[in-house]
Amino acid sequence: MEAYNTLSEAINALRMQGYTTDFNLQKTCIVCQTGKYNFNHNEFQIDKSFRFDVDENPADQSVLYAISSTDSQIKGILVTGYGIYSEDIANEILEKLR
Repeated sequence: MEAYNTLSEAINALRMQGYTTDFNLQKTCIVCQTGKYNFNHNEFQIDKSFRFDVDENPADQSVLYAISSTDSQIKGILVTGYGIYSEDIANEILEKLR
């Protein structure tokens, strides 16, 4: 089982494993930073996830997701705050990230 001490250490390790695309969370999908790709809840899978708690402060908590498209051609990462606000995100995306 992989374990990392810091978020940056985990990101660097995942990059070396081929997770090179940076994803952002949108209301109904995830989208890469360049805008070239976007995936609905049924078009991606979560391969790994890592939770980071910094000083027990909720504002510093984050979750790192290693994500791949269902055809495995696109692999990337998504970093979110631990307490995702459900009113801004479609239920299908929230369920996938839980």
